[in-house]
Amino acid sequence: MITNMGAANPLEGGKKIIEIADQLGLKVKVAIVHGDDVFNQLDLHEKTLESGASLSSYRNIVSANAYLGIDSILPALETDADIVLTGRVADPSLFLAPMVKELGWDRMDSTILGQGTVLGHLMECAGQITGGYFADTVSKPVPDMDILGHPILEVSKDGTGIISKVQGTGGLISTQTAKEQLLYEVLDPYAYYTPDVIADFSKVQIEEIGTNQIRISGGDGNPAPETLKVSVGYEAGYLSEGEISYAGANAKERAFLAGEIIEKRISGAFDEFRVDFIGLSSLHGTALSKDSVPYEVRLRVAGKTQDSTLSTLVGEEVEALYTNGPAGGGGARKNTHQLMGVVSVLMERTLITPKLTLIESN
Repeated sequence: MITNMGAANPLEGGKKIIEIADQLGLKVKVAIVHGDDVFNQLDLHEKTLESGASLSSYRNIVSANAYLGIDSILPALETDADIVLTGRVADPSLFLAPMVKELGWDRMDSTILGQGTVLGHLMECAGQITGGYFADTVSKPVPDMDILGHPILEVSKDGTGIISKVQGTGGLISTQTAKEQLLYEVLDPYAYYTPDVIADFSKVQIEEIGTNQIRISGGDGNPAPETLKVSVGYEAGYLSEGEISYAGANAKERAFLAGEIIEKRISGAFDEFRVDFIGLSSLHGTALSKDSVPYEVRLRVAGKTQDSTLSTLVGEEVEALYTNGPAGGGGARKNTHQLMGVVSVLMERTLITPKLTLIESN
């Protein structure tokens, strides 16, 4: 088993696996892949990919994890470990590494690595290629999603892959499900950056060869980038939320009035402030819904602040709408929590050294 379930602390994750194995009397060998934690190597003058602002402009940075690739996983596969546990690695690399090892692929061959990355990218979201995140009862029906099957990938030495699922499981594998997953999270299909290769999806061929069975071929790639992406976590203040529902005649108008009351009272006290009408305009704004007449609307108000003492105010004011706002409000809830923000930078890959630790149960 190769898994990134080590999350932010793979060493402690490995120890937990051994603890469970000892309790169950199981003999288990775990190869822990770490070294993705590059917090101490951060350059605070580095510009973030999202905003162009330097890291120094973000307060209280608490973490920095680089996306590792197959170079970090392949040594673990040589140890005969039962479980390979990683921290932050690129999702396709979890699949590409065993392909490279078992099929003897040349790690300098960008074309074959590109093909393997296509397959890994298709597999990385589990049920997403068997109909999850795809299904629409009206336009894209998927059968038996309550017993959704996960995909199985068979890879040939030439990089061709066949994806199927266990017979009798629910879901659907088709050219449609595969194409949607292929383009998922891809900004440029000609240049999909991973630590292993800059994959080219532009000539990928997807062919249905049977019921719930497709063949994938035609990926390509260019040499791996000289930098790796690093996700940087920072303390981003506090989020204060409040919600209340309005139903029946004039529900929309009463919800609008409630939002207007809260906005006038407290919006100026927050760094960021937002009023949403769930069921009406919370996803696409009012332009597409201004003429609709819903039977029920749920008001959501949220405010972001760096001030912990101020952070409960939104929820308190929304709750006060029961008797200080429009008629018929109900089901109020409030919540305040500290926010962790994430931004990204690039780091020279030569500065990042993957590490491997082996542990075994007793």
